[in-house]
Amino acid sequence: MSACVPTRTEDPSRKTSRTSKTTKPRKTQMFRKSRTSPRTGHSQQPQRQDPVGAPAGVPPADALVTSRFQRPHSPPPSTEHEPRRFRIAGADLSASLSVFLIALPLSLGIALATGAPLQAGLVAAAVGGIVAGRLGGSPLQVSGPAAGLTVVTADLIQQYGWRATCAVTVLAGLAQLGLAALRVARSALAVSPAVVHGMIAGIGVTIALAQLHIVLGGTPQSSAADNVLSLPAQLAGLHPAAASASALTIAVLLLWPRIPGRAGRMVRRVPAALAAVAGTTALASFAGLSLPRVDLPSWRSHALPGLPEGPVLGILAAVLTVTLVASVQSLLSAVAVDKLAAARTERPLVHRSRLDRELAGQGAANVVSGALGGLPVAGVAVRSAANVSAGGVSRHSTMLHGLWIVLAALLLVPLLDLIPLGALAALVMVVGVQMVSLTHLRSVRRNREMLVYAVTLASVVLTGVLEGVVIGVAVAVVVALHRLTRTRITTEEREGVHRVRVRGQLTFLAVPRLSRTLGQMPQGADCVIELDGSFMDHAAFEALHGWQNSHLAQGGSVEFTGRAGGRVNEPASETHGCCRPWTPWRNHHCDERPRRMHKHQLASGLSSFQRNTAPLVRDELARLAREGQRPSQLFLTCADSRLVTSMITASGPGDLFTVRNVGNLVPLPGAESSDDSVAAAIEYAVDVLEVDSITVCGHSGCGAMQALLNGPAGDFGTPLRRWLRHGRPSLERMRNRHRAWARISGRLPADAVEQLCLTNVVQQLEHLRAHESVARRLAEGTLELHGMYFHVGEAQAYLLANSDEHEIDEVFDRVSPTLSGLEKSRA
Repeated sequence: MSACVPTRTEDPSRKTSRTSKTTKPRKTQMFRKSRTSPRTGHSQQPQRQDPVGAPAGVPPADALVTSRFQRPHSPPPSTEHEPRRFRIAGADLSASLSVFLIALPLSLGIALATGAPLQAGLVAAAVGGIVAGRLGGSPLQVSGPAAGLTVVTADLIQQYGWRATCAVTVLAGLAQLGLAALRVARSALAVSPAVVHGMIAGIGVTIALAQLHIVLGGTPQSSAADNVLSLPAQLAGLHPAAASASALTIAVLLLWPRIPGRAGRMVRRVPAALAAVAGTTALASFAGLSLPRVDLPSWRSHALPGLPEGPVLGILAAVLTVTLVASVQSLLSAVAVDKLAAARTERPLVHRSRLDRELAGQGAANVVSGALGGLPVAGVAVRSAANVSAGGVSRHSTMLHGLWIVLAALLLVPLLDLIPLGALAALVMVVGVQMVSLTHLRSVRRNREMLVYAVTLASVVLTGVLEGVVIGVAVAVVVALHRLTRTRITTEEREGVHRVRVRGQLTFLAVPRLSRTLGQMPQGADCVIELDGSFMDHAAFEALHGWQNSHLAQGGSVEFTGRAGGRVNEPASETHGCCRPWTPWRNHHCDERPRRMHKHQLASGLSSFQRNTAPLVRDELARLAREGQRPSQLFLTCADSRLVTSMITASGPGDLFTVRNVGNLVPLPGAESSDDSVAAAIEYAVDVLEVDSITVCGHSGCGAMQALLNGPAGDFGTPLRRWLRHGRPSLERMRNRHRAWARISGRLPADAVEQLCLTNVVQQLEHLRAHESVARRLAEGTLELHGMYFHVGEAQAYLLANSDEHEIDEVFDRVSPTLSGLEKSRA
């Protein structure tokens, strides 16, 4: 059993809606049964007319609205179509320049770190931007040479040479195209996050160790271990000029985003990477420092791919490594870009990534990049995040950034040759250090995956990327199997009740310990078996079933509960399936034999809450205690015990201001025998809490309505009868021959009681309008009224159409399972 803790998100528009609205918004037919697209299965919004004169290439407005309800990474609906005209938005143009300024120094730095020709980094950046940007399935993802492929590429160049590495890149691209054709992109996301984060962190550590030698003015060794061992000698032979230039680059990189004030906001428009490299280059040139600098040879001598020489298995392993790392990094980056784009509120919506198409686009880019003598290409999270934050709205920003790279490679060679190699090495070293993410580390620790993370990181650093990933996956599998088979069984006795707690999955491996523990229970004792796990195999089921029958035959009692304390279905075959573990207060039974009930249900329920639920909701309740309650709705319903408001509305603490009474009645102001408690709650919710809406909820089989319908007309001798006088207008409304009966989802009510229950909801909404505070807010257009009916036997909610109108059509429409909450029902 697990407890779901809803967290309420504050709607910023609520604070201004009450003061900005001056007229009542136009009403439409609300709460009708939602239509569902046969293609996507998502609810469709009413189509909106595009403005007159809208370009033919711009997607219609209803396509953008429909995209809001797509599942993540699902293919777009049939309404989506690519623009037929090549139109570039101003936001895409500015975003492409920002990404270009970041990508240019990083591309040169990554090429330097791999030992490849520096032009190879520019080729990969241009191809990644143009080819992957045009063909990929993630419109805002920026592709190019990636730091995550640095170690792999460096090993390939050292082992096979540069031209063979280009051929391996082409083969890896073809492999990606094949995987995309098989539509297995989602399988890459099935790898444990601890393995992925450990792989990225291991690559970052390897990059940082290698570039540290260049930062100090030396030359890196062939492996991370050798780089660590040779570091003391490198420090002894420090090159002051190179170290100074590198230190300046690192300082600018770290301090640039932290410049305070208005000046900081202005200068931060220039990317930190460009500012660091440009500043170091300018200082080194003006000071006349003698430093190794970028040397871009002529494009006429640019090396193209050649056939690799070596063992076939070694070449296949190299292709597999590049394919694996490039694909996983690209797909994870695409998912991250989707989250960043969805968080934007000031820009148009961007379609979710199509992962198989994105994998195909990455494969095509690697084929072209390798064929043109470029580095392997992958989606890059840093540049993609810059594209999103800079306001990119389509794939044009990515493609334009590739075009700017081409122009720079052709026209800015004299300027690029002035860049010190130490500045590029310092830039890449900082990127490598940042790949060891503290956020990822905290996430892994929180999910108890530190062992997998640490082993993967160490294995990547010591053995290589492919070997490290294989070792990490193996460790992850072993850890998962250990958790699956690990079962903890404890016992305690309290107030004569023997409680057996079983933590973990119940498999045949735990049956001997379980049987031994159950066998120690005294004959005729009251026993509670608490099962905290999501799986029980047949052997464990038979063990529990056999022991239960034996213990019951000896005069004892057996109760099975989940972790939250709620009773669950016993494994005995005699029980029926109608009982469900909603609450430990279950006071009914399915069979003819009455059950022995727990004597202290309240204490037991409170204990279960303190033990299991309180730790999960404590932070949220502490926030509400600090900030005070700010509910969005007043929910007025019946006191019937079968009506669980939080379950029906999927709400949590702080969401609803709830008022319950017999019959969900709203006494008219000044009425005889009026109850001021209801009026006080309405006034408090409307004037003090400033709720946005009020919902009156009735239900089937209401005892108050039955008493009102069948009771004597003039009997007001008891408090209940006096209270039910406030429901007399509902009874008179139902008996009025000039009014049509209410309808429920296209049918007439089943009987007079159901008709009165429906009519009562409509009548109480009219009573609400008689309250001064409600009438004032309705006139201002800052309050909405809703009618709701819950059929207990069907577990089905119905919403009243046109609840806000004075002339209400008494039609209750069925709520579709594809919608959740009142707000979506109004679509």
